[in-house]
Amino acid sequence: MHYTFQSTVLPGIITAIAAYLLGSISFSIIFTRLYAGHADIRDMGSGNAGATNVMRSVGKRPAILTFLCDFLKCAISIAIGREVFCYFGALSGFVETDLALLSWYGSYVAGISCLIGHIYPVYYGFRGGKGVVTCAAMVALIDWRAFVIEILIFIVLFAKTRMVSVGSIVALSLHPVVTFLVTFFLDYKTGMISKWGERPGIAYVVASTVFALIIASLTVIKHLPNIKRILNGTESQLLF
Repeated sequence: MHYTFQSTVLPGIITAIAAYLLGSISFSIIFTRLYAGHADIRDMGSGNAGATNVMRSVGKRPAILTFLCDFLKCAISIAIGREVFCYFGALSGFVETDLALLSWYGSYVAGISCLIGHIYPVYYGFRGGKGVVTCAAMVALIDWRAFVIEILIFIVLFAKTRMVSVGSIVALSLHPVVTFLVTFFLDYKTGMISKWGERPGIAYVVASTVFALIIASLTVIKHLPNIKRILNGTESQLLF
């Protein structure tokens, strides 16, 4: 496969812009205004524009709607990324196995761009959420195996501490490690991925791990205030 501007750079630019703009739609702000009389969720509770703060400050229904829409916007972004990369790849004459690899790249470009939009939304003064739900959607759609492992980690820690932040921070911090272990031992060592027409190379493992590190870094950095509160014993619990 010979990479060209048309096959990789152009679809990357288109995908990144589209996914960022879609990710910038802050449903926590939208549903809070609808359910709480034009209030701004960023001035309520923890100040975070996310589903957990909506749950605490506004209510279950807007929180559920926020969760679903945040998940959906990432799913749509990834679908757009896959289609855009495959479209331009087909124009460049790539075969099916090459298109599968481009689709994989498109998923990450779209997912990360959507995540950046969620955290730094252009429509709301670049003050957004922390991206946990967006990350969950991205991992679930790109590698369900890593998602299952990490969601189990989250559930165990949340059940023990009743703190969404603890489960999120630990699961996100382990995402690069989990991704490496899954791609190295289940894909690279066994050659399970056949859609690319050949055994996955070590470059696939490295690229997957680097993408995972970028994703984890973006979200964990946004959780630094939570980490300080956890260490100080002042982090809020989520009780139903």
